[in-house]
Amino acid sequence: GKYNGGDGVVRRVRFLEPMTAAIVSNRRSTDPFGLAGGAAGARGNNRIERNNGSSEILSSSAQADMQAGDVFVIETPGGGGVGKPQ
Repeated sequence: GKYNGGDGVVRRVRFLEPMTAAIVSNRRSTDPFGLAGGAAGARGNNRIERNNGSSEILSSSAQADMQAGDVFVIETPGGGGVGKPQ
C-alpha cells in the first residue's frame, strides 16, 4: 500500500539443554489484513530446526520437546499495508 506494514522479525532461540518449549501465536493461517485498499501482509511461521538437520513446522499454538542444539525459529510477520499502492 501507500504505507507498508513493516518487515516483521525473525527470532532464533538455540537450546543449550533439553527442555519443553511452547508458543501461542497468531497470523499463521490468516494473512494480516490491509486497510483502505492496502494489501495483506505475509503470514508468520513457527518451526524447529533440529540438531540432526531435520526441520519441523509448528502450528500457531504448539508445544515441543527440545534437545541441546535445537533451534526454535519464530517468524513474526509485519502488518498489512495502508492505502492503495501508488
